[in-house]
Amino acid sequence: MPNTAYNVNQKKKRISSIVSVLSFLLILSMDRVSKTVVSSRLSVGQSIPIIKNMLHITFVKNTGAAFGLFKNSTYFFIAVSMIAVIMIGAVLIKAVRNRNFSEKFLFNFSLILIMAGALGNLIDRISLRYVIDFIDVRIWPVFNIADSAITAGTALLIISFARFDNKINV
Repeated sequence: MPNTAYNVNQKKKRISSIVSVLSFLLILSMDRVSKTVVSSRLSVGQSIPIIKNMLHITFVKNTGAAFGLFKNSTYFFIAVSMIAVIMIGAVLIKAVRNRNFSEKFLFNFSLILIMAGALGNLIDRISLRYVIDFIDVRIWPVFNIADSAITAGTALLIISFARFDNKINV
């Protein structure tokens, strides 16, 4: 008689891995497609109101980091992003190989969000030498889907550390 508890656990692990890979691909695709559409339809600085004075689509070329800090530091940010993507990828691959990805799902999912966002902006930095930003909420610097994924991933990462008393082994 097969061990049903083992089979259910294996199925949950497989599902969490599939959900994570699909989430990564979805976030990266949404980021790439949205940036392509914005850059092909708008000129730099052009803004289209979605909700007047609240939400606009505004095409900005960002040569710096979040909030436009450290402008013209493209090569530095390429290096930092590449290191982050490689390190996070290594942690996630280790979790999948050790078959404990689903045991620390919140932690691992937060890394997926951060990695997808970092890779989305890295692609821009390498190919264009700037990052395409376009989500303009008027009370905040213009940002993009990759930035949102990094921010959400960072928030979830903090929650995962605060939520678990035990040390997270990377």
